[in-house]
Amino acid sequence: MSLFELTRALVDIESTTNHEKNVGDYLFAHLSALAARHNGDVERIPAELNRDNIFASWGEPVVTLSTHMDTVPPFFGSREDGDFIWGRGSCDAKGIIAAMIAAAEKLLASGTRNIGLLFVVGEERNSAGAIAAAATPRGSRFLINGEPTENRLALGSKGALRYEITTHGKLAHSAYPELGHSAIDTLLDVLHDIRQIPLPQDALLGRSTLNIGTINGGRAPNVVADHAEAEIMFRTIGDPAKTREAVSAATAGRAEAREVFYTPAVQLAKVDGLPTTVVAFTTDIPSFEGTWGQPFLIGPGSIHVAHTSEERMPKKELSEAVDIYARMATQLLATGRRSA
Repeated sequence: MSLFELTRALVDIESTTNHEKNVGDYLFAHLSALAARHNGDVERIPAELNRDNIFASWGEPVVTLSTHMDTVPPFFGSREDGDFIWGRGSCDAKGIIAAMIAAAEKLLASGTRNIGLLFVVGEERNSAGAIAAAATPRGSRFLINGEPTENRLALGSKGALRYEITTHGKLAHSAYPELGHSAIDTLLDVLHDIRQIPLPQDALLGRSTLNIGTINGGRAPNVVADHAEAEIMFRTIGDPAKTREAVSAATAGRAEAREVFYTPAVQLAKVDGLPTTVVAFTTDIPSFEGTWGQPFLIGPGSIHVAHTSEERMPKKELSEAVDIYARMATQLLATGRRSA
């Protein structure tokens, strides 16, 4: 199966977060055939109930190529033209999976071993797969993590701090609002104050940002709302202590602020010969906690079309990524031998 065919086959399997089983089964079968041809091993690493990471290895893995199997909703299948492969997950990150597999095939064909492929669940929500993998390392010394960076090596990525904000009110007929209390009004006031929180800045990573992602509440237009909630996310660039304090102050006595996820910002190493960038998005790298080796972040595709109806992967970048991953693995394997 060609690189482009494999990318489209993966895109055409629905695998939004929490529904990764079918794509995991497909990858397990595909990698089992590759392992059989080159004397390797494939295993499922349980992450959560009915959700497994897929890990393939040849020899004792020194370098592991890794990305995620899940996508954001909604699912839509693939199409192809002369320049792009389109579809949900084409660049985030199923094209990257295909490029990593093709790189492994290239390395194995040249006689290179001591490499691994790790594909995880849950990156788009809470890094459940990376957290599970961190608890079961396999001895890898270098981790090449794949996300859309336009094939430039990321020197840093922002962290994420996510909250659920909940307010409560009192039901009443909307013709007599004085008899009730609107949870939605309170939520809007709280969110206004949260938006006024001063956010820090970093010379490398830039400014921390805030996104109000969802707002829900109320029962009907003619009913004063007794419940409302919002999900918000800060993209962090350092210690979030002051941001946490500010959220607590903004919600005190008016709302419940439940922190549901945090992963820190990271600064990463260079590799000779690769152009560099800095990215504002968050990855699985902090959740691995270094247990799979020193991390690097690079992949084909643009983050600016990921998570959109225009998601697509440039075929040229996808093909180039195969060579980039193979060269990086070869260079890192040599580094590992010298330092052993």
